[in-house]
Amino acid sequence: MAGFYSSEKMTGLFAYESSDLDWCEDNYRHSEHIVEYFNTMSSLFFFVISPIMLYLLHPYARERNLAVHLVWTMMIFVGLFSAYFHMTLSFMGQMLDELSILWVLGLCYGLWFPRRLFPSFIKDRTTFSRLVMMITVVTTLCSFVKPTANAYLLNCFALHIIYSLGLEMRTCTDPKVLRLCWSAVGLWVLAISCWISDRFGCSFWQKLNFCYLHGIWHILIVMAVAYASTLIAYLDANYEIPYSLPSLQYWPNDNWVLGLPYIVLKGTTKTQKIF
Repeated sequence: MAGFYSSEKMTGLFAYESSDLDWCEDNYRHSEHIVEYFNTMSSLFFFVISPIMLYLLHPYARERNLAVHLVWTMMIFVGLFSAYFHMTLSFMGQMLDELSILWVLGLCYGLWFPRRLFPSFIKDRTTFSRLVMMITVVTTLCSFVKPTANAYLLNCFALHIIYSLGLEMRTCTDPKVLRLCWSAVGLWVLAISCWISDRFGCSFWQKLNFCYLHGIWHILIVMAVAYASTLIAYLDANYEIPYSLPSLQYWPNDNWVLGLPYIVLKGTTKTQKIF
């Protein structure tokens, strides 16, 4: 009897609409098998951007640390779990979606958080990465206690990243780097505005028959991550591998107002002897 109850409870975690979250988009409007159609389809944008960023950042990752590829590999899983969540609105889909984002943030902290901002009791990146890993594991376990708080916690992490970037950018005068920074912050502000408006202003958007802001959030946030992660990686390259002479460019055209940023390494390992 206990085994049957446990199995039934486990099945309920995967059941359609078992999550407490329900976004503004009308359920089952376009498909009887997909709860939130536009939110599900917009999650597929992660599958477009992530492979391109993997390719564009490969020279930097090869020189700095191949673990950099894990960031955009994990972003593919973020898109996959986001699509699954919005397709089913299941509790398990919600947890997979939110926890995959948490682990991307943890990975970014471990890889790129500036050494000069480490706590005084930490002397090297390996120790710092282990601390971040431990905090990420504990946060993952705590996420199941109060799932509705997860999204707000993740946005707090994002605010801390923006604050840390601000500290790093205070002395920057390179117009190309400043452009990338402001673009990343602008995309994040637009994205979070869509998220908040969809979450708390749903009745207003329903009157306008425009309930797709959360789907637009998906598109804007993956672009914001592309811009922010490239900026952070560029600053990291200047500190950790200065001999590589990193510079910024945009794909597919460096003169476009909006493109995908990436790092070009103009130096080689031979240049390291100069430093």
